[in-house]
Amino acid sequence: MGGVIQKFFIASMFMWMVPVAILYGFNHKLFPGSSDLSPHSLTLLSGFVAVISVNIVIAFYIYMAMKEPSDKHEPDPAFLAAAKASVNQSGDDSGKNQSGDSSKSLQFSKKQE
Repeated sequence: MGGVIQKFFIASMFMWMVPVAILYGFNHKLFPGSSDLSPHSLTLLSGFVAVISVNIVIAFYIYMAMKEPSDKHEPDPAFLAAAKASVNQSGDDSGKNQSGDSSKSLQFSKKQE
């Protein structure tokens, strides 16, 4: 679990730092050729590159998540038992409504309206 949180934290930091660094670099003429651009073009280009950089960070984060082995994670047994009980309970309720108790469900839906 710690590795997942660490990867998320690092990706979140890059999603914040990389676009700010790109905007800073363009606005302070740190990138070659950025001093030759008009202010309007400089704003458009720096914004476009910053957005592209965020998308690259997101794609890298998704790649890292997909690369993680799926057998490494096992669900919590207590959660599984509660989920199965919930599914079985809702399945039993729907069977009662279909078997002849439909008038009660109609009355209930009319009261809700």
